[in-house]
Amino acid sequence: MLKQRQLCKFCDVRHTNCTGVGSCEAGCEITAICPHTDDVCVSIWRKKDENVTMDTLCHNPAYKLHGLTLEDYNNTKCEMKERTGQGYKFFICSCSDDECNEHIIFTLYLVDQVVSVILVSLVPLLVLAVLVVTSFYIYRVYRQRHARPLRKKKGQPPHYRDDRAIMMMDDEGSDSSSTHANNLNHNTELLPIELDAQVGKGRFAETVAVKIFADEEYASWKNEKDIFSDADLRHENVLHFLTAEERKAHKQYWLITAYHPRGSLQEHLICHVISWRDLWVLGGSLARGVAHLHSDRTPGGRYKVPIVHRDIKSSNVLVKADLTCCLCDFGLGLRLDNSLSVDELANSGQVGTARYMAPEVLESRINLENIESFKQTDVYSMALVLWEITSRCSANGGKALTHPNNNNNNNNNNNNNSRDQPSCS
Repeated sequence: MLKQRQLCKFCDVRHTNCTGVGSCEAGCEITAICPHTDDVCVSIWRKKDENVTMDTLCHNPAYKLHGLTLEDYNNTKCEMKERTGQGYKFFICSCSDDECNEHIIFTLYLVDQVVSVILVSLVPLLVLAVLVVTSFYIYRVYRQRHARPLRKKKGQPPHYRDDRAIMMMDDEGSDSSSTHANNLNHNTELLPIELDAQVGKGRFAETVAVKIFADEEYASWKNEKDIFSDADLRHENVLHFLTAEERKAHKQYWLITAYHPRGSLQEHLICHVISWRDLWVLGGSLARGVAHLHSDRTPGGRYKVPIVHRDIKSSNVLVKADLTCCLCDFGLGLRLDNSLSVDELANSGQVGTARYMAPEVLESRINLENIESFKQTDVYSMALVLWEITSRCSANGGKALTHPNNNNNNNNNNNNNSRDQPSCS
């Protein structure tokens, strides 16, 4: 079978409007049959100073053209590539389709050039960014290591902290670590908290409560910390957890939470006779807090692990400024994970405060096959707390009962039993 000869645009060197960017037409009106069967179509674009020219022709790729070997001549499109060594801008393209050298494409070259320019531009910026980050890290380490000696030289007291560094400065040499949750700063340094004899609030600071566990109470601290660290636990009727810290130098474990100056519900009821509205606010918020603990869904509908408190009593409920309640003290809490076996539930022990325990807990007859049984014991304890609240209500002009703890203390002359009596003002 005879090979057909190529049809190509064939015009001598002439001025062109092609700018060397994007794509354009060669503008040749002459189409010629190439003299040899092996010829392909070729277009050449030149720019000498301000003189821009184009010529189109047929050429056999087996031979050099202007001292150059044709590349990619089997393409159906004429894609320009810059060739060097001519002393001026010189682009050439070749293709093997009829009249394919009329439509000229510079775009691919431009894209490659732009990518190269971007890469060359970004490399110095990346190197600079790495140097800046490294320098900042070295500065932080240096500042932390030298902060304590500098404070000693200046005669500053050990509790001094620069406000600008309050979340990143630590006492050098203290053996401690910190666990953070919710919206907290997640630095690994110890928070700059100093225990003081007086509770107060500064202009730009907020008072927090610190619950301190002795070394032998580590298990209780860890359990409460693990429960509080679950972000899904967060609720307006559950004590707001800030962070937990290990003060190993003093063999202490801290839980740092929001501070509520009204104190516990037990203290509030001893000191105050409440109205019907107060009863509704206190009781309703307590029930909502317990419901959130027991629920397997967050208010947004996301799955959460249900939690049982196992020690609900009026002294483990705090009263907030708006008279709503929030649950606290999760040292005996239990996460009702579906992976827990019956044996693991049985080993959780008979825990709680006897006065508030459900009968099945007191008799060790709780149904371990059904995790709802654990929730029911919480509800029983909550009901007793609701009874405490109701007993101190003066609704309809009735006389409120004396709180049991207050009554016991008034009838007991033993100082050890009355030392926890709140000071009512």
